[in-house]
Amino acid sequence: MSLSSVVLKLRGAHTASVIFIHGLGDSGNGWEPVARMLAHKQPHVKFILPNAPEQPVSLNGGYRMPSWYDIKSLDQIASNEDEPGMNASMMKINELIKAEIDAGIPANRIVLGGFSQGGAMTLFTGLQSEYRFGGLVVLSGYLPIRDRLLTRLTDASKSVPIFQAHGTADQVVQYQYGVMTSKALAENGYNVDFRSYDHMGHSTCDDELLHLQMFLKKVLPKEILPEKIAETS
Repeated sequence: MSLSSVVLKLRGAHTASVIFIHGLGDSGNGWEPVARMLAHKQPHVKFILPNAPEQPVSLNGGYRMPSWYDIKSLDQIASNEDEPGMNASMMKINELIKAEIDAGIPANRIVLGGFSQGGAMTLFTGLQSEYRFGGLVVLSGYLPIRDRLLTRLTDASKSVPIFQAHGTADQVVQYQYGVMTSKALAENGYNVDFRSYDHMGHSTCDDELLHLQMFLKKVLPKEILPEKIAETS
């Protein structure tokens, strides 16, 4: 079954897209206010906020909740990971990506991003993709199935700029996981803009959203540069 999504109505000609993946227990609606704020500055960008399917989550005592894959524990978030669940969600996210490309938006005008579990799915999907996206955004996220994923990196993904942000007071996805992720990506040749925010927990802040807005304006400019046109021809 395809994912349902919150899609913001465009205010200008559609020349770029952002697909933003929410975290555990949330929905696309939870990120709509942020997306509207970002869209106000970039009326040419279509914001797509997919909703995770409901499934049993071990961390939640087995009760069903919106989740991209099962999580066993926050203390050891990067161990005993649900790779089959990640693969299933990646297939659905790739359907959204393909739909944008089929609609005429080239991959380098698409940014894939997410928060927390959605940030992990962003890396899981983006680093294995044959598409060269305009950028990847990882907010309060981490690199899932690290050892295996680092053996599957695609050449296309190596040239994709990555904006990664994490609060130093994050008690859900601990700050150290963000640092480890940034280091692993940099060591494998990725261009990572890693931002730390003092005293920020598992949330966002004005400075982070400002830096995100600046990143999106850089990688998805309103006017398509000649080299971008050449890359898509």
